[in-house]
Amino acid sequence: MKADIHPAYHMIKVVMTDGTSYETRSTWGSEGQTMNLEIDPKSHPAWTGGNQQMMDRGGRVSKFKKRFEGLGL
Repeated sequence: MKADIHPAYHMIKVVMTDGTSYETRSTWGSEGQTMNLEIDPKSHPAWTGGNQQMMDRGGRVSKFKKRFEGLGL
């Protein structure tokens, strides 16, 4: 393996949106820096199951439903 090709791997502090924090190893920043998250699994709808809406653009959803209405889905 080649020498000196890997990035520096060190300890950083990660602060979540609610103020909780933890320490982890990362290649981001430098030793001892703090990463403040704007989005995290506690607040983002992708992880919390936020509102999901099916938008019908150009009649695609209604076309799909009409095509497969007899399958009992």
